[in-house]
Amino acid sequence: MPLFYDFDKANAKLPEVRETLLRLRAQRDEIVGVRDRIVELNAPALAAGAATYAASTTEEVAGETGRLRMKMQGLVDQMQAGVLELDAWGIQLREIETGLVDFPALVSGRPVWLCWRLGEERVQWWHETTEGFDSRRRIEDLV
Repeated sequence: MPLFYDFDKANAKLPEVRETLLRLRAQRDEIVGVRDRIVELNAPALAAGAATYAASTTEEVAGETGRLRMKMQGLVDQMQAGVLELDAWGIQLREIETGLVDFPALVSGRPVWLCWRLGEERVQWWHETTEGFDSRRRIEDLV
């Protein structure tokens, strides 16, 4: 049986959702930093060309790159756990950067999404399941 939220249930879930989204955003930002460091470390060798890449990569650079890749994989694993947590709650993650999520709801037997993103005080928006963020409307318009 699918899980549906009403506005009260969705708003009650926000503290946990907010924490998960902030963690996901921080992990995403950390992955970007690790990726940039890997590129920075390997840029001189890559500029030399593919044929000389292996020969020009020092053991130190190779070791650091390996450590960074392991760190990146750990962050990806942590992010997957966060996404699975939202999924287990029946919440759809739409965008990590802005913390945009949708809660499934039924209104007069019709499925809709209750829409929320980080920075908003509470769930006050909704949209049809065939529409997205740009089509969201205030809860007062929900009929």
